[in-house]
Amino acid sequence: MDEHSFRLQADAALDDLFRALTAPGDRAFEADLNNGALTVEFDDHPAKFVVSPNAPVRQIWVSALTTSFKLDWVEARGHLCWPPTGARCAS
Repeated sequence: MDEHSFRLQADAALDDLFRALTAPGDRAFEADLNNGALTVEFDDHPAKFVVSPNAPVRQIWVSALTTSFKLDWVEARGHLCWPPTGARCAS
């Protein structure tokens, strides 16, 4: 997959996630989508999650507290996976 195609898919996925997180209802967090990065901040906790694409390496990066996760795009499967666990890599 080329960088442009990855960017289009990543943007669509983050848009879908943002819409799901901001759907009407009670929630204890606020989500913001700005310049291709999704930020989720929690009301009663200093936690902040940032989800952003890294197109040159075809990954989605998730920063959460002091931990980060790098999800790889598996083109043959059409979804992301987290290599350390293989979650969704083979499904």
